[in-house]
Amino acid sequence: MSEHAGTPAGTANGTTDGASDGASDGASDGNTAGISADTVQAQDIDTLRRRALDALTTARERTALLTSCVEEPELTAQHSPLMSPLVWDLAHIGNQEEQWLLRTVGGRQAVRPEIDSVYDAFEHPRALRPTLPLLAPAEARAYASDIRGRVLDILGDSPLRGGPLLDAGFAFGMIAQHEQQHDETMLITHQLRRGPAALTAPEPPAPDPMETADLPGEVLVPAGQFTMGTSAEPWALDNERPAHHRLVPAFHLDTVPVSNGDYLRFIEDGGYTDERWWAPEGWAQIREHSIAAPLFWRREAGQWLRRRFGAVEPVPADEPVLHVSWYEADAYARWAGRRLPTEEEWEKAARHDPVTGRSRRHPWGDEDPTPAHANLGQRHLRPAPAGSYPRGASPLGVRQLIGDVWEWTSSDFLPYPGFVAFPYREYSEVFFGGAHKVLRGGSFAVDRVACRGTFRNWDLPVRRQIFAGFRTARSAVAGDA
Repeated sequence: MSEHAGTPAGTANGTTDGASDGASDGASDGNTAGISADTVQAQDIDTLRRRALDALTTARERTALLTSCVEEPELTAQHSPLMSPLVWDLAHIGNQEEQWLLRTVGGRQAVRPEIDSVYDAFEHPRALRPTLPLLAPAEARAYASDIRGRVLDILGDSPLRGGPLLDAGFAFGMIAQHEQQHDETMLITHQLRRGPAALTAPEPPAPDPMETADLPGEVLVPAGQFTMGTSAEPWALDNERPAHHRLVPAFHLDTVPVSNGDYLRFIEDGGYTDERWWAPEGWAQIREHSIAAPLFWRREAGQWLRRRFGAVEPVPADEPVLHVSWYEADAYARWAGRRLPTEEEWEKAARHDPVTGRSRRHPWGDEDPTPAHANLGQRHLRPAPAGSYPRGASPLGVRQLIGDVWEWTSSDFLPYPGFVAFPYREYSEVFFGGAHKVLRGGSFAVDRVACRGTFRNWDLPVRRQIFAGFRTARSAVAGDA
């Protein structure tokens, strides 16, 4: 995801309207950027406070893991010009928490106002951040810890109502999501760094081969209207809002993401040397940079290997393909005689229940994700094999729509009808347009607080370091059943 941290200036006029956590969405004609006071009164404030505390604590534990597993020189080094030094992310997390929760929500005096500019993501490109006067690792940890202690005092006293940032604990949820998004960014940095493995995690559960053998290659999603987006999810971000109706023609969608084995057939068929399959910009990109396989892959002694968090291993054929750009995903789809799904097709397949006509929070229903539903939260440091997580399937039987790999769609990142920037323009609005493509579904590196059926990620179509894969689609024709 492109960086989106912003300052709290100008948030007082943000307006919000919505319903309780877990409610299904109905399309709204109103301007719905957040949560109404009536909604908050209907919720148990102690439950909201516990939810916010759990989200903040989970994020901070992950931040601590990602910044304690390597030595100080690795924290201050820039492992790729595409990424910040890990220590920048650490202090930036604390600074955003100070600006939004301590100063804006709590009305407290600034602790370190002199570093606001240093940790402004819009002021300093990633490639230049090592040249800034960054806090040293120990000082950055102490700063983030100090801010967190003060913020927890504010959370304990907050009524979690009384304005768009407070209602339903939105600001606390926003900051928890922000930290988790930077944790995902730091995990990408760990993948890019050279050296021995610094992180470990158990392998994801393997699916039942007898059960997955019977899975159809694709699923027909019938034509019709569905509710896209949300006006009901309390911590949904501005680009997910408002809920609105979309009429989607019938289409077929892959039951599971495209696997490494599938993608290897594209490579072996000369996919990277055949201009027919490539958008002009993508063809220029692979030619200029001599790209012939997904990032981190190499061919050695007759087999394909990949580097994954410091370890080199054979490419597993049954896992969803990872570290491919939008151009690579689009080229594969053309080669296969198919296409990438649109964003609305993806969301309809993930959320729409054709029996009830309602849109769910997640493919399996409204309940929060569990380890039985999806591969999330860095529990595993790789995608699960294609076909895993049957309990996470959509009503039509599509699997792994949440977790494992972000999925490229064909759609540009654009606002929904009735979009209102909240709580600041720089979160979404400045990225709208044709330069960024939408990704959906989350990856194994995404925490559940920042992953839902309406969540929209976006990035430049050349990006390959992100944990992105894809699945393909095709339009239905007369007689399909």
